[in-house]
Amino acid sequence: MHKQLSSICLVQFLKDAESACKDFSANDWQLLIRQARRTNLLSRVAFLVEQKSLFDQIPRPLHFHLDGANTIASSNLRSVRWEVLKIHEALSKIKTPFVLLKGAAYVMSNCDAANGRLFFDVDIMVKKAQLGNAEKTLIKHGWICTNLDPYDQKYYREWMHELPPMRNLKRQSELDVHHTIIPPTAALKPNIQKIWDKVKPVPNHPGIFVLSPIDMILHSATHLFHEGDFGQGLRDLVDLDSLLKEHSKKDDNFWQELSDRAQDLDLSRPLFYGLRYCKKLLDTPIPDACYKQVSTNGAPPYIYQYAMDKMLLKAMMPICINYPSPFAGIANFILFVRSHYLRMPLRLLIPHLTKKALKNE
Repeated sequence: MHKQLSSICLVQFLKDAESACKDFSANDWQLLIRQARRTNLLSRVAFLVEQKSLFDQIPRPLHFHLDGANTIASSNLRSVRWEVLKIHEALSKIKTPFVLLKGAAYVMSNCDAANGRLFFDVDIMVKKAQLGNAEKTLIKHGWICTNLDPYDQKYYREWMHELPPMRNLKRQSELDVHHTIIPPTAALKPNIQKIWDKVKPVPNHPGIFVLSPIDMILHSATHLFHEGDFGQGLRDLVDLDSLLKEHSKKDDNFWQELSDRAQDLDLSRPLFYGLRYCKKLLDTPIPDACYKQVSTNGAPPYIYQYAMDKMLLKAMMPICINYPSPFAGIANFILFVRSHYLRMPLRLLIPHLTKKALKNE
């Protein structure tokens, strides 16, 4: 698997931008830009090029792609900050604090993962007891549910960890409102109160919080490896790689605390996958002791690891016109079914998938 990944220009660049640039031809750069655009990582590539002063090593006709990606990313960041303030304006009226998740959290906590990150929605979490009032208030302030199908409404409200997706009528921005980080019907059962106990306030914004650095990492891994759409998988893995590198530099006990916290929250399995693929794809420097402890607590049997390696290689990599992958569709379908299996037991899963299949005929 590792040798195959080494031939993918985007992966080479993300692992070691300076070394990759020395070896890339003009054709390699064109392919990298296509791969990065397809995986929503072009703005991250542009950020790294600027950060590491690599523009002189890139063919001049390709500069406008990176300049444009930087402009889009800057605009996107401003939009996310504005959207967070509008959500705060609405929820502060009913004194409902909320936790930012994923991309918006990276922005408001000034994480490196926010640099060159594109955002398509804002994710927040409120306490379940406040969920109803929060939804009503958001509706009053212009956010509406985007899915009115009765079955989908039941699916979200009874089984999922979030409300049906919402959209602002004026700005057309997307909002996902969570009450926990994983569906209550899932086999994994993280204690959401323990997560709330460690949230961190966003400076100068009373009522807005982010997860603690370690919980942010655990949520990133859990979100990635419990979702069925790996089209954004490489981008999410880059997020995880960035979070691990940034926070491990700030705390000498980081790796031990990370593995202990994963075990305490019943999230060792997704953390295992997160560390495994960060190492395999991006050469993230993860201490052997931490990896061994997380593996002991969370690794599945070898045959499952082998199967995940094969499927994720196909599903997570950019599929470009010049390099079609005939097995990517099969891998994505299997991972889609797997994600639903992780979310709910078979007694719910089989009727659910049957219902969705009949609706889509």
